[in-house]
Amino acid sequence: MEKLQDRVRSLAVEYLPEAVATLREAVRIPVDGESSSGTSNHEGPRVDYLRQRLLDIGAVDTAEDLGVDEYGNLWWKVEDREDGIPPGERLVVYLDGHCDTVAPLRSRWHEVLGGGIDAHLGLTDASRVDRQVLREELGYLPPEEEWSHLVWGRGTADQLAGVVCQMFATRILRELEDLGSLRGVTLWSYATVAEEDNDGGGPMFYMRQAIESRQPDRIPDVVILTEPTGSAEHGALGVYRGQRGRMQIEVEVVGKSSHGSMPGEGRNPLEHGAAIIAEAAAAHERGEGMATDAFLGPGSRTASFATLRTPSDCAVPETFTFRLDRRLTAGEDPQQALDDIASLAAVGRAREAGLEVEVRAPIYDQPTWKGFVLGNRQVYPGWSTPESHPSIRAALETYKQTITPMVEQGRLGSSATGDPRVGRWVFSTDGVGVPVSTELLEDHGLDKPWIEFGNMRHPAIFGIGPGVEENTHKIGECVDSREMAAVMAFLGFYPACLHRRRKGI
Repeated sequence: MEKLQDRVRSLAVEYLPEAVATLREAVRIPVDGESSSGTSNHEGPRVDYLRQRLLDIGAVDTAEDLGVDEYGNLWWKVEDREDGIPPGERLVVYLDGHCDTVAPLRSRWHEVLGGGIDAHLGLTDASRVDRQVLREELGYLPPEEEWSHLVWGRGTADQLAGVVCQMFATRILRELEDLGSLRGVTLWSYATVAEEDNDGGGPMFYMRQAIESRQPDRIPDVVILTEPTGSAEHGALGVYRGQRGRMQIEVEVVGKSSHGSMPGEGRNPLEHGAAIIAEAAAAHERGEGMATDAFLGPGSRTASFATLRTPSDCAVPETFTFRLDRRLTAGEDPQQALDDIASLAAVGRAREAGLEVEVRAPIYDQPTWKGFVLGNRQVYPGWSTPESHPSIRAALETYKQTITPMVEQGRLGSSATGDPRVGRWVFSTDGVGVPVSTELLEDHGLDKPWIEFGNMRHPAIFGIGPGVEENTHKIGECVDSREMAAVMAFLGFYPACLHRRRKGI
């Protein structure tokens, strides 16, 4: 194992320049103004590029070992076909990262930062960058003498760097098969789509595919997310083992339109809806209806979106629809979260005044870039893997064998720590698409030793990824490329470490 550790670290450093070049090109697609290409449901050109790169760098044995599923996810598979272990006895490990981004807002980057950093082209002229504004925009920025290691642009941290790490890690795993890198493991890797718009939609699709196949080499024992696990406060490269769930609460208030000069002739949904929002905000401020969990933290709720249907800006509107972003901690029930809003006094007053008020969890009905409509309720379950779980113990051991030596050698900059830091995400990840209902497992005759979380079950899930969580979705988004080498090394060693722990070696 010591030789494997050394070779994994060595190859991760050797392949870093090529990985960085791949990341820059993935971010560059496209460069034509504010094009939607690369954002949720418009990932086609980027998926095509990443698929070809997998072949170019030798991340798979043959072209048959990768493809694009009906949903639009890019997948690839690696295993040691000569290790003599039957499929039913192998550990199944999934790597997961999403390849879509939020809107690039390219013109805003130039306006806010004074030019010099482009959302697609990265750093173009360091002399033009307003460094003070940049530091105010980002949650964390390393000392300026370390900027030469940064890759800038939309999606660098969230989450293209993680996807590129998966690509080069599978290349490393293949090259080190003779040292046991893949012994006893089947590894599936995914670059999912539409995550920013519909968290976990890609995993919802591939998990159902895997379960319905009933094939032992498809059903995961461990899912590793490569979302950024850096913290502005605590440093880079945490090992994250949980997150809160979330849901959209949509409230539609239907009134009666009238001319603005005669408001008494109408029933104003905007005013009644605003009262509902204000009451919900005040209740949240007081902590009413919000549970808390020692690890995942408290639930939360905030107004996040609104639309108005009105004949003019001098009229009583007809319909006001708004959404509340509700983060669900352990033990919180989505139906109760809906009931909490429906039972507000302001809702009752609106109904008494003759308005219609509907409180619901909306359906996500947008087609992916492949035209697939998942049609899921926008309720995304949380998850948590116990720190004592063998998968987490293997992760901490892997960190110490791969990343700790890189820290000690000064390869990872000022933000990385030698000891693994176990934590959780504040934001949402693809992990919300991995849990499935117990009923679905039973319907397909599966009895996996998965983790129970409420009325859902999930394989062990954890994550490690380059980038700082507080820098995602920001103007000036960037990632420290040295963290990419660390994650590539981690992913290149973890399967062997997990297999040895399973066998008690």
